[in-house]
Amino acid sequence: MKNKAVLLAAPALGLGLVAMGAAPAMAHDNTGTYAGTLAEINSSGASGEAWIELEGTTATVTLNATGLAGEFDGAAYPHVQHIHIGAQGTCPAPSADTNGDGIISTTEGGPFYGDIGTTLSVGAADKSPAGGLDLASAPSGATIAYEETFELDHATADALGAGTAVVVVHGLDPATQPESGTTPSDLVPELPLAATSPALCGTIEMQPAGWVDTEVAAAGTGSTGTGLGFVALGGMLVATAVAGVTAVRRRAVSGE
Repeated sequence: MKNKAVLLAAPALGLGLVAMGAAPAMAHDNTGTYAGTLAEINSSGASGEAWIELEGTTATVTLNATGLAGEFDGAAYPHVQHIHIGAQGTCPAPSADTNGDGIISTTEGGPFYGDIGTTLSVGAADKSPAGGLDLASAPSGATIAYEETFELDHATADALGAGTAVVVVHGLDPATQPESGTTPSDLVPELPLAATSPALCGTIEMQPAGWVDTEVAAAGTGSTGTGLGFVALGGMLVATAVAGVTAVRRRAVSGE
């Protein structure tokens, strides 16, 4: 497949055009429970949900997803995921595909969901926009079961309070996309367009006190992927094993 050899080209997916700088923001008390359904974009076939328990500046973020691109060359496919902020707080409609190539790119989706506010990385990896391009710290595989507790930056917390925070999971299988999915990405020409385009999107909204996700109440467990393969931008295969298993617990969420 054209350009398939560079699908996992580097630890940066080239999403820098939508990465925010660390600008100061006025803090507000946005304590509460926030949740949203993650719907497929670009006919990814994926589905999911995300919810955030925010108490002061401490956030517990849980994200479950299934049906994502699962493998590439025998390794788990990495899916960088973020809370996007600073725009309309919505997910792009099909009309966002302004160049008519059949795929809504990250650039085309940006006016709707905005820039990277927080990176939903695994473990102790960077949660700031600067960490948003790191494939090694991204969950991987067809199924994501993610839960992390960390200090949330003020800009993202304020976007949650304003109802303009959007969770986006990136990474499509070029084989399931139109022919344009294997053409060069508008962000990083060395990568196929599918690799840098969104697969799931959902606005995260505040929930009433006592809200419980009925699926989460029937709790289960899961884990993120453990392995990742990279191909050098110059075309030379680099065998890189990325360790990092994160056990994740799905649990019921209740408001204070």
